[in-house]
Amino acid sequence: MNDADPSAVDPSAVDPGAVDISAVDISAQLERANSLLERVLAEVARTPSTHAIFVDAGYLYAAAGRLAAGTEDRRAFDLDAEGLIEALIDKARTIFADSRLLRVYWYDGARRRIHTTEQQTIAELPDVKVRLGNLNANNQQKGVDSLIRSDLESLARHRAISDAALIGGDEDLVSAVEAAQGYGARVHLWGIEASDGRNQAEALLWEVDSQRTFDLDFFKPYVARRTVAMYETATAAHRPSRDDVRFVGAQIAAKWLGARGREALVGLLPGHPYLPGSVDQDLLVEAERLLQYSLRGQSDLRRALRDGFWEHLQAQY
Repeated sequence: MNDADPSAVDPSAVDPGAVDISAVDISAQLERANSLLERVLAEVARTPSTHAIFVDAGYLYAAAGRLAAGTEDRRAFDLDAEGLIEALIDKARTIFADSRLLRVYWYDGARRRIHTTEQQTIAELPDVKVRLGNLNANNQQKGVDSLIRSDLESLARHRAISDAALIGGDEDLVSAVEAAQGYGARVHLWGIEASDGRNQAEALLWEVDSQRTFDLDFFKPYVARRTVAMYETATAAHRPSRDDVRFVGAQIAAKWLGARGREALVGLLPGHPYLPGSVDQDLLVEAERLLQYSLRGQSDLRRALRDGFWEHLQAQY
């Protein structure tokens, strides 16, 4: 009687061909897995990084108004939102050099969430999304922080952005920062220089991946205090037409091109429709000199000026 364990297998009885086939199958599966991984990594490498700018307009108006106009009261100063947004986009393009812009998110308050004329103008700008919270009886924003958190978290979760530039100062934004970071996005806090102390919560400063502060020189071109003199020079009788301003923009473009040459033009065109901050500021100053008229706070005329500038340059390319 054979007492050997019936479950034991005699190695000599195993089909060597079966072993070879199994090893080949495993090797093939590994090769396919490695090939798939290589393709995924290559695709990720080809996918450009993406950034977005998130602006708490309540913070921006208050801090920029206090810095450049000496008041937080929106009724006391004009903000060239279009020019400022273009300057922020240009700054982001420099900081996130290997990244593309998704869009600018502009968060503000409005009664019953109905756009004001100014908010509607901002909403019509390219690459800008206006999101509105409520404005209560004391002109305080309600619901803006939750909108910022919702957008930051959603975009980070879906890998729509790799970097977020956040312009704000409220401690309530900490949860928005943490939510985005939880999905792998980096959050960069942009602030506005304060004449005394800080205008951003310390808890917020602790949580972000980097910090940057913009000074008076950055905001001065886009903030102008409303005075009697400005109202007198901005009467309808003296206000130039959009065609007049567009023509001046083309004139300045011709002068700019003659001074800098086609090499500078080639470097400028990829940024269309945005102008670098320094070029945009020179354009504004020269146009105001030629027109003898202030374009600060005149978003429609500023747009016509840039249109004329770009139209001339593109016609020469």
